[in-house]
Amino acid sequence: MSGYAFYRRAYRAFNDYPSLTKLALVFTVSGGGLVAYSDARPFGGAYADAIQADHKKKKVVVLGTGWAGTSFLKNLKDPSYEVQVVSPRNYFAFTPLLPSVTVGTVEARSVVEPVRNIVKKKGLDVKFREAECLNIDAVNKKVYCRSSQDTNLGGEENFTVDYDYLVVAMGARANTFNTPGVVENAHFLKEVEDAQRIRRTVIDCFERATLPTISEEEKKRILHFVVVGGGPTGVEFAAELHDFVTEDLAKLYPSVKDHVKITLLEAADHILNMFDKRITAFAEEKFQRDGIDLKTGSMVVKVTDKEISTKERATGENRSIPYGMVVWSTGIGTRPVVMDFMKQIGQGNRRVLATDEWLRVEGCDSIYALGDCATINQRKVMEDIMAIFSKADKIQSGTLTVTDFKDVINDICERYPQVEIYLKEKQLKNFVELLKNYQGNAQKEIIDIELFKAALSEVDTQMKNLPATAQVAAQQGAYLANCFNRMEACEKNPEGPLRFRGSGRHRFRPFRYKHFGQFAPLGGEQTAAQLPGDWVSIGHSTQWLWYSVYASKLVSWRTRVLVISDWGRRFIFGRDSSRI
Repeated sequence: MSGYAFYRRAYRAFNDYPSLTKLALVFTVSGGGLVAYSDARPFGGAYADAIQADHKKKKVVVLGTGWAGTSFLKNLKDPSYEVQVVSPRNYFAFTPLLPSVTVGTVEARSVVEPVRNIVKKKGLDVKFREAECLNIDAVNKKVYCRSSQDTNLGGEENFTVDYDYLVVAMGARANTFNTPGVVENAHFLKEVEDAQRIRRTVIDCFERATLPTISEEEKKRILHFVVVGGGPTGVEFAAELHDFVTEDLAKLYPSVKDHVKITLLEAADHILNMFDKRITAFAEEKFQRDGIDLKTGSMVVKVTDKEISTKERATGENRSIPYGMVVWSTGIGTRPVVMDFMKQIGQGNRRVLATDEWLRVEGCDSIYALGDCATINQRKVMEDIMAIFSKADKIQSGTLTVTDFKDVINDICERYPQVEIYLKEKQLKNFVELLKNYQGNAQKEIIDIELFKAALSEVDTQMKNLPATAQVAAQQGAYLANCFNRMEACEKNPEGPLRFRGSGRHRFRPFRYKHFGQFAPLGGEQTAAQLPGDWVSIGHSTQWLWYSVYASKLVSWRTRVLVISDWGRRFIFGRDSSRI
């Protein structure tokens, strides 16, 4: 036996049986003579059961490996949890680069990272199951799952997972608005597989158009690419496709390049509505210069295998547009398993799962939901106005001064974020200034409940739902993991705001989203960026900022190297047009 193998076995033995360490120490001290040794710890009976129960790990089940779920796993550090991850995909995908995958600017495997690679670096008790969730039983704390491997491996496997805490981070599906023919004939752009299918279809369209038996009219139809949805994903895909056609495919298919047409359909009056108007105007002008046919105010009413029917919002006119490929990118919808769960807990009339400000599903203390499948149901100030006033009125006099509110001002602003937004909107320095603006008696500085109601009556108008973006989901995952890391400490010493309708404080501070800006790549090595402080940047320099930010946000050094090398390969050799 080699020295290395001996030390490995000795190391394992001492780890598995800690008492051996004590025995070896006594044996050494005694000079190797006869040793009598007894470990005082009892190994059985009620004492052992009590110790085991005391150290029993809480079971945490995470559904989904998207932005929210992966961010939670990356930031979870407390080893006192037994974590099981259930997802039909055994990888995390960097979805902002999916439009680049559709045309080969970046390869599909460059934007994915295996989940097991992510969790193995944590040193925690984390197990992954490649399966889809079929049903959530909130009463018995069980999740029913089905394997997602190919059936020729032995058929489907159904199993149940128990949990103490459930983290629902299943994302969303594409929203078709029940438009006939969309599911059967359109491409979506939500998953890596969607991007790969689009890439193959684009090449198929060009290859078919070059066949000698295809008529000129048919060539025009085949090479007409329609994008439905003028949001960031639809705009970026249209820009990427235009670059692919003009920079690469036009050289490889010169006989049909003049037949290519790209149309972008948007039901609203403008594209990129969530961006600054300057960005919207620049994007529309650039698309017109590039020859992308932008049709705003056009609602899709039907999609067949060769035509897409639209209705003009302004005139009510119906049109039929022949196409070769249509990509549907019009927002998100709730997954069926989440809809079934919502009905089970009395949220069947909602669009997505409703949570409180701590990401806990309303009505379910042990279930959390984050990412695209949920929305925070922010509590209104006016619902708690009497309780807030009463908490500040410690002597129950019915009237207060501005000074009396000082003890609860920070708690009000922390519990109700719309207060800070309202103060910023009205250009008020602080909460005290808001109260003084509504004071009827400036000399006595007396505030009664009616004046307090009047001062806060418009605050709730600033409440807005968070956007369904990767940025929001990632921050929610990190926040929830941080709460789990400090669960025990915060049980003893709560750090959240005052409970206005109860005693004490909330365990944690509520979730607060911090917006770091957003990008809109527009093709031709030009990108628009809207950054905090209403700072807008457009042009080639912003494209390099986009490269830098996205490279830094990739989940691992492996994916960073792969994506950057893909960008370099594209600059040198162009995009690959092989159909694989």
